[in-house]
Amino acid sequence: MQRRQFLKGLSAAGVLCSLGLAGCALPAGPRRYLVGGGRRDGNRYVVQALNPDGSLRYELPLPARGHGMAAHPFLPLAVCHARRPGAYLALFNHEQGTLLQLRDADPERHYYGHGVFSADGRLLYTTEGVRSTSEGIIGVYKLEEEQLTKVDEFSGFGLGPHEICLLPDGNLVVGVGGVHTQGREPLNLDTMHPSLCYLKAANGDILEQRSLVDKHLSIRHLAVTHDGEVFTGQQYRGNPEDYPPLIVRHRRGQALQPLGGEPLDWARFNHYIASIAVTNDHIAATSPPGNCYGLWHRHSGELIRIAPLPDASGASASNGDIWLGSGMGGISQLNAQGEETRFYSPWQWDNHWSLIG
Repeated sequence: MQRRQFLKGLSAAGVLCSLGLAGCALPAGPRRYLVGGGRRDGNRYVVQALNPDGSLRYELPLPARGHGMAAHPFLPLAVCHARRPGAYLALFNHEQGTLLQLRDADPERHYYGHGVFSADGRLLYTTEGVRSTSEGIIGVYKLEEEQLTKVDEFSGFGLGPHEICLLPDGNLVVGVGGVHTQGREPLNLDTMHPSLCYLKAANGDILEQRSLVDKHLSIRHLAVTHDGEVFTGQQYRGNPEDYPPLIVRHRRGQALQPLGGEPLDWARFNHYIASIAVTNDHIAATSPPGNCYGLWHRHSGELIRIAPLPDASGASASNGDIWLGSGMGGISQLNAQGEETRFYSPWQWDNHWSLIG
């Protein structure tokens, strides 16, 4: 799949204005702001935070493009993970935008772009890989005195893990892409074996592992509900003229179930789901190459609509609302009824972000 390209801020502003996106403030909340990766002119990569009034709270320079954000459960800390095959983790204060630690990947290893803190905030779990084989590794890091120290590793679950999430019971679920890569070039598309893998947080033991029938659906991005239901977003690596469902739902002990949509609906997403957000009533997912997002009923899985959103990227849920971002500066808020309000900022967003507060 051809990766999306960031556009320069002024060009993005012109396009969004032509689409009628208003320059409005974000609805305020206690300590509410958005934190995610972005890019500036001259290929400068940053972590950026947007205030409720739409102004830039801060930008924190990064050595290379960032990807997933892991926010601490109660401290004002977050980790930006480098885009795969990533070479760094950046621990920072997400209120002030101050860098606390920049950790290089271990020798012969790379980061796959995602991580999550334990419920008590003492540990960070990250998806990593062996460079020569793409063997999947979960790195376990202890947080102490605002520094991360690697204390353990889990392996034995497959190749190319991508997003990792915390389950309500404190264990972990991982989207295992199943693809061996050299850099970003896939090498094993004929033999790839993706899976959704549940791991015991204490020692990495596999609790359950599920695979889709179509092995060319690389499981990559996840969202987990408060009662333990998991939604997975896929990247399709098969026949480019086929358009299988790209999102499935799962509960432990049950089969994987695709969300609703006809092949022509799934074609809109151009074989890739970037981010997923779930509320009590809705599921939303973004597709940068499809320049759109989809919205589904949470309980029935029925497709409600597919709407245009240029370079659609991050997705977060809070208090029944869903927030969607764009690499061209747009922000869409979906309320509890699924109604959309669009805002504009000149700040370009990457695939993932976090809504703080």
